[in-house]
Amino acid sequence: MNKTDMVIDQINTGDTAVSDKMLENATITTQFLKSLAHPARLVILCRLAEGGINVGELEAMLELPQAAVSKQLARLREDGLVDCRREGRSIVYSLADEKTRRIIHALYDEFCKE
Repeated sequence: MNKTDMVIDQINTGDTAVSDKMLENATITTQFLKSLAHPARLVILCRLAEGGINVGELEAMLELPQAAVSKQLARLREDGLVDCRREGRSIVYSLADEKTRRIIHALYDEFCKE
């Protein structure tokens, strides 16, 4: 039995059983938080809270090579936190949806503002 299963068993054997929907939401939330659990990804998301940006601008801001920035953006896109659109020859990245925007803005307000 893995650690997650043990925690779920403990929750289910308590006085009040947790609904299946709550457990499902906890799993989704855990995945969301894992997406944030990397310094470069978190900085990218906080920067996107200010508006769209292209890879070149992110490279300069993060002082990372293009491949490293692209890898983090790919993970954020795969996790559904970031969208992209073509503007001329550039790809501009932005936060994907309103839920992501609200959460990142809350983090931005607490930790990213100078």
